[in-house]
Amino acid sequence: MLSRRQEIVTLFSQFLDALLLGAVFWVAHYLRWKQFIIWDDLWAIGSFSEFVWLLAIIMPFTPFLLEMQGFYNYPLEKTVWKSLRQITGAAVWMAMILGLAVIFLRLQVPSRSVLLLFALFATVALLIRERIGTAIYRRRLERGAVGERVVLAGEPDSMRNLLASFTPTLRLELRIVAEVNLEVLGIEALVETIHRHSVGRVILAFDRIQLEKVQRAIEACETEGVEAWLSADFIRTSVARPTYETLARRPMLVFRASPEMSWAMLIKATMDRVGGAVGLILFSPLFVLVAILVKSSSKGPAFFRQRRAGLHGESFNMWKFRTMVVDAESQHDELAMRNEMKGPVFKIHNDPRITKIGRFLRRTSIDELPQFLNVLRGEMSLVGPRPLPTYEVEKFERVAHRRRLSMRPGLTCLWQIRGRNKVTDFDDWVRMDLEYIDNWSIALDMYILLCTVPVVLLARGAK
Repeated sequence: MLSRRQEIVTLFSQFLDALLLGAVFWVAHYLRWKQFIIWDDLWAIGSFSEFVWLLAIIMPFTPFLLEMQGFYNYPLEKTVWKSLRQITGAAVWMAMILGLAVIFLRLQVPSRSVLLLFALFATVALLIRERIGTAIYRRRLERGAVGERVVLAGEPDSMRNLLASFTPTLRLELRIVAEVNLEVLGIEALVETIHRHSVGRVILAFDRIQLEKVQRAIEACETEGVEAWLSADFIRTSVARPTYETLARRPMLVFRASPEMSWAMLIKATMDRVGGAVGLILFSPLFVLVAILVKSSSKGPAFFRQRRAGLHGESFNMWKFRTMVVDAESQHDELAMRNEMKGPVFKIHNDPRITKIGRFLRRTSIDELPQFLNVLRGEMSLVGPRPLPTYEVEKFERVAHRRRLSMRPGLTCLWQIRGRNKVTDFDDWVRMDLEYIDNWSIALDMYILLCTVPVVLLARGAK
């Protein structure tokens, strides 16, 4: 998809959807207000002014939530069912936002039936708007009214492979009017082709980098005032995703193997800080009780802190309720031969260093609750790869193991909900962490958080 044009189209679609949602909300209120539909216990509802605060949240935030779900991506290649799932996902988030507004801002929802009607009408309206817009755009593409004429230049094999990767939609949006074999023809042929077809874009495709030839082709496009897009197939990566940035006014091709900074990442960071504060407040009475139990059951402090590897391996003090005897770390070497985990991580069943109260705290995961402080301080996240002690990270033998450090560690993760301590091979653990990193989304975080609740309550995989 042509990113710059797509950004403009997305912004325009979001603006239209905001207006559409406002109109649909007004219709839902009007039908209920005029008593065409009666669902509430009360016969009549208030005027539209009582619902304005709902509209002030729904109109600006819903298009943003739809974008988070990918609603505006590749509309020509989506099915109705996929769009419906994306709308449903955005609706769940909107319901959570409205619920938080009711709880923390003490706002009132004058009529639930208006919201139910709005949810039903809005879903249908968004689907119809998307289908109509997609049909009109497709028809204009097929008639040649929109789309872009471009020239493809470079090496024959690379040009052929690039064309083979085009989707049917992209073939309509980008019409290749000429191909220039720069292995045989010179830059003059490229310039002449640009003149003959009056194009605004040239796509350069090379399987192996030829800096001088690429430089001359880009300079020619610059002189002609047309865009030059360089296919970077000569740089092979298995996971990292390339993006373009500037540094000190110099162009930089950036390869990222972890999620880049985005609105979704900012939302995740906000959720972490809010979740950390709420967790500390919510469990503060339990903290006092557990601290007393730990102190009275064995010698030593109630809390235990240990240096753990955080984002990019930066160490921090992770807090837990103490579940072992005071000199537990000094006994580590003596128990090393009993390690049940393949790899640098140390775990054994029925660890003799664990106290009686500590075994209960571990089985119920109560010992992990102080880590809400680490989340509040920004050292950890609610969801992310579990932080390992720094001395275990130093024992990593495979380079791939360190990639799990590319995201902030979390209270819970895929490992937590897929077996926990039943996973005995560190490679399997890392595989799940990398699966999380490569497929990260806010929706995946919510899924893991929801799945963690029954796992913790039922002590699945706990030792």
